[in-house]
Amino acid sequence: MTDDFIGDNAGGHSGGKLREQLRLLLNHPRTERAVTLLIVINAVILGLETSPSAMASFGPALLMADQIILTVFVIEILTRQVVSGWRFWRDPWSVFDFFVVAIALVPATENLSVLRALRILRALRLISAIESMRRVVGGLIRAIPGMGSIVALLLLVFYVFSVMATKLFGANFPQWFGTIGESAYSLFQIMTLESWSMGIVRPVMEVHGWAWGFFVPFILVTSFTVLNLFIGIIVDAMQSQHEDELEDAKRSEQAQQHSDMANVTAELRALRAELSALHDVVGEKH
Repeated sequence: MTDDFIGDNAGGHSGGKLREQLRLLLNHPRTERAVTLLIVINAVILGLETSPSAMASFGPALLMADQIILTVFVIEILTRQVVSGWRFWRDPWSVFDFFVVAIALVPATENLSVLRALRILRALRLISAIESMRRVVGGLIRAIPGMGSIVALLLLVFYVFSVMATKLFGANFPQWFGTIGESAYSLFQIMTLESWSMGIVRPVMEVHGWAWGFFVPFILVTSFTVLNLFIGIIVDAMQSQHEDELEDAKRSEQAQQHSDMANVTAELRALRAELSALHDVVGEKH
């Protein structure tokens, strides 16, 4: 029984040591740079696979390289699962990487041919591999609650203007404003400022000369006001995230300083105890 206990401890110790070595390997800057390079190469290969001339010249080589890189990604994901354990599934970026890589492992049959196109999602792993991109995406996600109210406001504005446009211009321009849906789509085109003047507004003004009084306020409200609110909220969220990261780094540094001070204090106490014991020994000899 004692031998079994010692063996279990030795096995657990060796397993923990192996996980620590794998963790150091995964977090090594060279490994991270290599994975990032493979993601870029894989994205280029998937793009070349859409070219008939490239596939005719290098098709087998491209497919083989794609499978090799996919194998590396699978090994990396499995290694990260071994190292992190259940914590792997609590990390959103790890789950994202797993989902993107797992899509490529599903066989793309005729009914699931869309999966072949979704393989390019592997290029999105650059987001999780590059910290600056993760920070931008984190800021966007953080801005979602604030953006929700703006989206609701924008939908309300679109609904009001769509009903008005349908009633005002639907009879003469049914191709643009015949229904609320067609009006909303036309107003969306106007909001993006894509061919809004010569394509829609000026033809409408030839029949309704006062139509500018409807479209100009709509553009001012949507394009120059509401959409800029999106930018403001995103910038504010990213600034808040940056401040939180600085605060976390400051707290981590303070905790490290407290830990260092505690270690120094413990060493000083141990040294005092050793000096006291040495003093007692010297006193007994005299």
